[in-house]
Amino acid sequence: MEENTLCPKFQKAVEILSKRWNALIINQLMSGSQRFCTINSSMPISGRLLSERLKELENEGIVTREVFPEVPVRVEYSLTEKGFALQNAFKEINLWAQEWVRTNENTKEDEM
Repeated sequence: MEENTLCPKFQKAVEILSKRWNALIINQLMSGSQRFCTINSSMPISGRLLSERLKELENEGIVTREVFPEVPVRVEYSLTEKGFALQNAFKEINLWAQEWVRTNENTKEDEM
C-alpha cells in the first residue's frame, strides 16, 4: 500500500497559519506596524494569548518586535519580509472566501 505524505514544509506552513489567531494577526499587520494595544483591540483575543502568538510568530521570523527607547517605552510589531511574502496568499484566500464562504450575516441577508 502506497502511503501519501505531505511535503514537510507545506505541513509546517499550514500548522503555523492554522494556529488559532495567527492568520488574523498576520492579516492585521499587513497594513503596517502596530502597537500591541491596536492589535489587541482589533480582535477578541486576550492580551496573554496575543502576546504568546506574537512571540511564536516572531520565533518563526514572520513578525518583528521593535522597542523604541521612549518614556513610556513604545513597542511596535510589524511583518518581516517573510511575513509580507504571505500577502498574495492572503489576497487569494480573501477572494475565495468572498465567493464561497457564508457567514451568519450572509445567511440573514439571504433570508430578507
